Amino acid sequence: MFEGLKRFWKGFMRMFGYTTLKQIVGKDITLSDNMINAINQWKQMLNGQADWITDSIVSLGIEEGICREFADCVLVEMETNLSNERLDKIYQKNISSLNENLQEGLALGSFVLKPLGEATAEFISADKIIPISFGDDGKPNDIAFLTVKKVGDTNYFTRFERHYFINGNLTIENKCFHSQTASDIGLPCSLEAVEEWLNINPGPVTYPGMNRMDFGYYRNPIKNKVDGSACGVSVYDSATDLIKKADIQGARLDWEYESGERAIHVDGKALKQDKSTGRFGMARLNKRLYRGLNLEAGKDQELLKEYSPEMRDEAFKRGLEEYKREIEFSVGLAYGDLSDVQEVAKTATEIKVSKNRKYNRVTAIQNNLYDCLEDFAAGLAFYNSMLNSGYEFSCKFNDSILTDEETERKQDMADVAAGFMHHWEYRMKWYGEDEETAKANVPAQNQVME
Repeated sequence: MFEGLKRFWKGFMRMFGYTTLKQIVGKDITLSDNMINAINQWKQMLNGQADWITDSIVSLGIEEGICREFADCVLVEMETNLSNERLDKIYQKNISSLNENLQEGLALGSFVLKPLGEATAEFISADKIIPISFGDDGKPNDIAFLTVKKVGDTNYFTRFERHYFINGNLTIENKCFHSQTASDIGLPCSLEAVEEWLNINPGPVTYPGMNRMDFGYYRNPIKNKVDGSACGVSVYDSATDLIKKADIQGARLDWEYESGERAIHVDGKALKQDKSTGRFGMARLNKRLYRGLNLEAGKDQELLKEYSPEMRDEAFKRGLEEYKREIEFSVGLAYGDLSDVQEVAKTATEIKVSKNRKYNRVTAIQNNLYDCLEDFAAGLAFYNSMLNSGYEFSCKFNDSILTDEETERKQDMADVAAGFMHHWEYRMKWYGEDEETAKANVPAQNQVME
């Protein structure tokens, strides 16, 4: 099953390889084959279909957990609005699904939030974005979007929507292609071939005075080591090998439990035959235990032997938790975000450093998201003929990752002073000491805790 899904996705991506896209655009494009392959890999990982996933190795969903944790922290107390009431209503409606789409953007490296006329908008993931060129500000100044529609069993229509500038003015054009296979973009055809695209102007249409793109573009604040371009990189790209190890370790743990089920080694004569299949075997789980067999001494002693191996699950769990901590460090999360917080034996200084690491990454994501939302608001204003209306954009984030910890620590210190919390409990919590060590390090009564 997994192999079939992988083959379909790779075939779909080959349909839009660098050479094909270059022919459509008519010039070199920024999106390289290496980048296409990388996005393909990140997408498969997010969907639990990474190359290393097999029938016995199941994805732990770490990729999804990473993206969800970052997205939640980025948006937890975000406040954003437009000063124009009518425009703000449209804006708020279209960013209501920002969290889930930001998660995908974090996974695939980038996304676009593009208005569809006056009142609606769409999120476009990186696997449907064709960056043709970027400006000095890191934003695309020539870009295309792909929309694929399957009609019937063998007809594939692809709409190629391109946004670029002519003499500094925004220009939009649309092309349509038809193919009878998912692995080939096919030949040019009319947009009228697809009912939903009947009213789309093929263009090119130039908008005088519109000197900026009509959408918001988000890119992860991570240096691109895939091909060195300005294309976005997955937030978990640096942890790919570690995620693979964690998935495999999870499979080892599952196998340890499965292989460690208490059983009976039996002679073939003791097996039961399944009437529906005709096969001989033994039951599983709670039906696997057998009692009350009438065995004759000597004659039947070798029929059954108990199998109850010693479980090694704790060792496998420790290994899995260590992989998770390494992943947290690699992607910029804090210790305990993915790993079991009870297993995080770190000093207070290390914990604070990990919180700072996460804060820095989240802040960088917020800065890029701010630019994306501001540009999206401008796009909405443009399509509502309000670009120069004087509307104001506002977007504020908080720094609760650090402030919450500091507030909690001060509260605990107050509880110690009031006698509601023991000094050693405080040290266990904030210095990572065990109970014995914490009690030994409790300051004398005449000393002041700092």
